[in-house]
Amino acid sequence: MNKILVVEDENILREVIVDYLIDDGYQVLEAADGEKALELFQSNSVDLVILDIGLPKIDGWSVCRRIRKNSNIPIIILTARSDEDDSILGYDLGADDYLVKPYSPRVLMAKVKRFLEKYSDTVDETLTSAGGININIGSRLVSVDGIVINLTHTEFEILAYLMKNKGIVITREQLISKIWGYDFYGDEKTVNSHIRNLRAKLGSKGSCIVTVIRSGYKFEEEQL
Repeated sequence: MNKILVVEDENILREVIVDYLIDDGYQVLEAADGEKALELFQSNSVDLVILDIGLPKIDGWSVCRRIRKNSNIPIIILTARSDEDDSILGYDLGADDYLVKPYSPRVLMAKVKRFLEKYSDTVDETLTSAGGININIGSRLVSVDGIVINLTHTEFEILAYLMKNKGIVITREQLISKIWGYDFYGDEKTVNSHIRNLRAKLGSKGSCIVTVIRSGYKFEEEQL
């Protein structure tokens, strides 16, 4: 049974989320502030985090940053603001997706289910290698020239999808459909942000992810 950490300081909202998760068969840990959230994360094996940004004691941005230092589990951010800079900052800190309040609890549950289905699929031990980058689908390990790098859930999914379709142009719409699904509420800038972060983590191999103007992206072993 998947264990989910819900971090929300508004009691009513937290209780609603927890009730929905329990009804869907998940184990739930809950925290009303960032300090408690980090304590629970460090002392439990958590599969996904639902994280509000406006938290007392330690804010959500800091919680996200600290979790990402040790784990690549999916993080869904909840924010009361629709400011584009908020979503971009969240992605830069390693969040996988976000929802702006007020939101539908069922949309949140759909996102949780989708992320957990992808993240827990460790049966396929397929190895993919190209351009000095190696990925193991089952263990979700990525290495560049033999050095293991830490990718978020979403960054891993994007890289794997591009490498499996090496040489083929993948549109931003295709990436959105494949990685986030039908209930995605962001835009193409979200994809751009994840690609930028992914390239940075790949270092010198980041150039293997080629931008195709007005189309999307493709993976190439060498840039001409």
